[in-house]
Amino acid sequence: MTTYNENHYGRWLTKSELGTASGPAYQQLSAFKTTKNQLLCRRCGETVSPEGQLPDGRFYCRHCLVMGRLVSEDCLYHLPRKAFVAQSYLVWQGELTPYQREVSERLCQTVSKGQDCLVHAVTGAGKTEMIYQTIDQVLKTGGACAVVSPRIDVCIELHKRLKRDFSCKVGLLHGHSEPYTRCPLLVATVHQLYRFYQAFDVIIIDEVDAFPFVDDASLYYAVETALALDGVQVFLTATSTDALEAKVKAGQLLQLDLPRRFHGHPLVVPSFSWLNGLEKGVKKGLLPRALVRDIKAQRATGFPLLLFFPHIALGERLAQSLKTALPHQKIGYVSSQEAQRLTVVEAFRSGQLDILVTTTILERGVTFPGVDVFVLWAHHRLYTKSSLVQIAGRVGRSSDRPEGLLRFYHEGKTRAMVRARQAIQEMNAKGGFS
Repeated sequence: MTTYNENHYGRWLTKSELGTASGPAYQQLSAFKTTKNQLLCRRCGETVSPEGQLPDGRFYCRHCLVMGRLVSEDCLYHLPRKAFVAQSYLVWQGELTPYQREVSERLCQTVSKGQDCLVHAVTGAGKTEMIYQTIDQVLKTGGACAVVSPRIDVCIELHKRLKRDFSCKVGLLHGHSEPYTRCPLLVATVHQLYRFYQAFDVIIIDEVDAFPFVDDASLYYAVETALALDGVQVFLTATSTDALEAKVKAGQLLQLDLPRRFHGHPLVVPSFSWLNGLEKGVKKGLLPRALVRDIKAQRATGFPLLLFFPHIALGERLAQSLKTALPHQKIGYVSSQEAQRLTVVEAFRSGQLDILVTTTILERGVTFPGVDVFVLWAHHRLYTKSSLVQIAGRVGRSSDRPEGLLRFYHEGKTRAMVRARQAIQEMNAKGGFS
């Protein structure tokens, strides 16, 4: 008896995931393929290492093990994708600026021609709104679109916005989400694309410069494999990568630039401030007087303050030291290890917290209107040029306050700090700001 599962269309399935579903439409492929005497995993594209050998001599893929173990002689099952109802689902009532509209229209034209594209837009340019017309163009033909990012927090923010602005079912898929149900518009972490095969007409990759996407060739493979044979990739970034720039130069990608923020004001340029003794002080529960003085002056403005700090354990102690030094301020702390981080972030956004100490988890994909940003230990190796540009982009995103305080506190300027400031100045120059 033929039994198809609606949620299987366009997916890779293991035997256990297939369950009782069956029928001639289900394609069966070996989970591994041999190329140049190497065993490659069909799901993630990685070479199976000798360490992946079981006692019985079979091999398994260690790279995508979290998606369910694949062993030699296993098969993957695939139910080819099926068209959705062709109609417009866009209900967004906002308006694009002339600069945004130009990029949006050119992106639609590029995608309709089947050309992969890189949209290089400054932080706060309004990249999300600029992809709406392209998404709608796909959905109006009965196609499927995925908007993906390396970061869970970014995906959650994107899902909120797309769910509000499109009337179709908008899915959200990440390592801690509800199970997948079929939908024409999906927001997902890039890793989740391992589970799809030739499923999407367009895949839009946001924050392409972010870890782990930037350093993981298998995630590029996941995007290509999840894309329909005639599908299109759209890369979004404020800080491009060497690999993408090489593809632009080779003519493999068309680049569209938007060097202006949506409100028409320049990016805020960081100032550098020398600050030593921070680590020693935090370990003792104390803070440098210069830092306390600067924070008190900032708090007198009434605007929220985001404090970036690159060390998880010491970051928590820093937050405790701040609470001691500034007892009348409402202070929170968030990191990747904080189970309630979404609640804490929302409390800061809604004004329940005055100061939020954070690791680089909030360097991108979030907007806090009117916020000021201090980067502590800006000389730390964890802060790359890309991450510092992204952190700087948290400031001045609101049309009500397009400026703000942006300071990099350090114990010696690094190349990343200098290059980040230069990149911001260059983008402002491109946008017509001297």
